[in-house]
Order: sequence, then structure tokens, then C-alpha cells
Amino acid sequence: MKFWTILLFAAALSGCAALPGDGPGAINISSDEVENGSLSGGYTMVDLSPENIEVIQHYRPIAFANQFRSVGGGGSTTVLGVGDTLTVSIWEASRDGLFSSTEEGVSAIPVVIDEAGYIFIPYAGRIRAAGLSIEGLRQSIQQKLVGKAVEPQVLVSLRDKNSATAVVVGDVMKPGVYPLPIRQTRLLDLVAIAGGSRDATYETVVTLKRGARSGTTRLEHLIEYPENNVLIAPNDNILLSHRPRTFSAFGAVKANSLVPFKTQTVTLAEALATVGGLNDNRADAAGIFLFRFEDTALIRSLRPDLADRLAGHSAVPVVYRLSLRDPKGFFISRFFELRDKDILYVANHPTAELGKFLQIIAPVISNTTAASNLFD
Repeated sequence: MKFWTILLFAAALSGCAALPGDGPGAINISSDEVENGSLSGGYTMVDLSPENIEVIQHYRPIAFANQFRSVGGGGSTTVLGVGDTLTVSIWEASRDGLFSSTEEGVSAIPVVIDEAGYIFIPYAGRIRAAGLSIEGLRQSIQQKLVGKAVEPQVLVSLRDKNSATAVVVGDVMKPGVYPLPIRQTRLLDLVAIAGGSRDATYETVVTLKRGARSGTTRLEHLIEYPENNVLIAPNDNILLSHRPRTFSAFGAVKANSLVPFKTQTVTLAEALATVGGLNDNRADAAGIFLFRFEDTALIRSLRPDLADRLAGHSAVPVVYRLSLRDPKGFFISRFFELRDKDILYVANHPTAELGKFLQIIAPVISNTTAASNLFD
């Protein structure tokens, strides 16, 4: 009987590592050997603490703004161009003048800058407009009328600046081509002009394409982080897309599933509750892990010791670790917010692996015991 007992324990020691499971155990993820070798593993380990939560909450992601910091000047130019529509108002000192025949004593002439860059004004002829400012065009018209009109005074008003436009498409209320006013126009301004998003702001992403450069951010981030509300430049293309946020839950939770965000924010505590909490029979309360990609600037703040290693990387794969064995962990989980495509994993407790193994070998033990009784 001792022989069979020794054999079974030997099999247990060699077989536990080969048992099927939902993923790595807490000791496999958080051991010093793996953490110190995370460079080769390609990820960074961060323990969640009140101090780290403070840093994460105050971090301002401006990767989107950085995409367009040196690309294009932003905003519409004050120089007139082909397609711009104008109103040219002309006053004269005498009621017998060329343009003062109306009761108001002024003639308002609507004009459009043609494909050659010119406008036509009666008695002044074709006048070059493209490439001039509004004031430059005003002076040019007034000079052309000297000697033809009686002490002419000219006012040029811009109606539509069709030479500088941006396109807004996708999940907006009024997609279309929008002229840019001379004043500087920001991304959120143009989204508002287009009627805003058809869906909730926290479920909408904005993609801005300018030339060969493209960037994407959540619509709500244009408000929360004003740096991302970049200036619009002529010929920009803007796409709004409905993209609901989700997170995945794996491991020793009561329901492994893909979970949609039902509110604007979801904390780690709410995420665990949504999937039914930890599995009492398998979960390691000290092994709560969350996997995501973070901006390098944030990880430098959380792990200054890794600053040299992170050089040259814009995003870093991060494993956040939390223990619920300490009551403090429950408070931390209330303030740590999940993001789109986060992966939540709860490790199995080591005793759960032994339990699996015992279930597998239970028939063998029963048969061995029966055989031993026959020979005794």
C-alpha cells in the first residue's frame, strides 16, 4: 500500500502543472523571476495602491493632440480663395453716382471668386481676389473705382469661405462638407455644427485625418482633456463612429464573458460584480489582474525605475495587480476605472489545482484500493 501511495504523490507533484486551467496562476504572473524578466516577456507589472490610483486618475492622455502638433497650421486661413462668396457694398457721396441709385444710397453686390481667382465689379471690371485678404480686396476695388464713382467707399463682407472646408461623416446627425470660418475652428466646434453624435458620447470615437496623418480618440476626451480639441485645418476629414466599450473577464470568476459598459464609467469593483464576483471554490483573492496598454508617460510616473527601458516606446503592455485579501484592496477597486478592451483575469488558488488533480485520480485511487484489498 505504501508503494501505491508514494506513486500517487509522485504523480501529483509532476502532473499538477499539466492540468487544464483558465490561465496562469497568481504565482506565475507575480513571481520575482517573471517580473524581473518582464522585458523579455514584453510587459510591465504595477501593483495597485492608493498612490498609484492618484497618479492614474490625474494622468491626461494627449497622444491624440501630439499626432497633430506639427502637422498643418490648424484653423482656416484669412486669405481668400476660389469658391468664396462675398458681398461687396459700395457707397458714393452723391445720389447721382453709379451705385447710389437706391433709396439706401448703397449697392450690395454678391460675388463669387471664380476658378481663375477673380471677381467682377461693374465699372471696375475683373479684379484679382484669390490670395488677398478681405482688406486687401477692399482696397483694390476702391482704387479701381476712383475716377468712375463719386468718392466711393467700399465694404467687403465674407459670406461663405468655401475655399476652406472640412468633411464630417459617420455617425453624426448632419454629415456633410462644412466651410471653415476665418476664426479658428476646433474639432469639437465642427462636430457641434454637424449636429453632434447620434449615440452616447462615451460610446463614440472621433477619427481625424489630415494628409497622411491620422488619429483617433473618444469624443468625451475632447471635453475632458481640452488639449485633444485640436484646431481644424482646411481639407481635414472627420469620422465619428459608434464603438461601444467592452471588457473581457477570464479565470476564476463565476462567468467568463465579454461584458459591455452600461454606464460612462465602470470601476474594477463594478466589473467584478458584473461577472458574478470571484469563484469561491477556485479564486485566489490575492491574484486579481488587469491587462491593458498604457501610454509610456504614465508608466514612467508609476515606475520611474523603468524609465530607461521604456525609451522609444509610445505604448506599454501593463499588468495591474490587486489583492482582495487586504480590506484596503476593496477601497482601491472602487476608484480604479476600466477602459475599452481591458482584460480582467482572476487567478486560480494553488489548492484549486490540487482539487482538480484529485478529481482526476479519484477513480485510480478507488481501483488501487480495491486491488490492494484483494491481495492483502
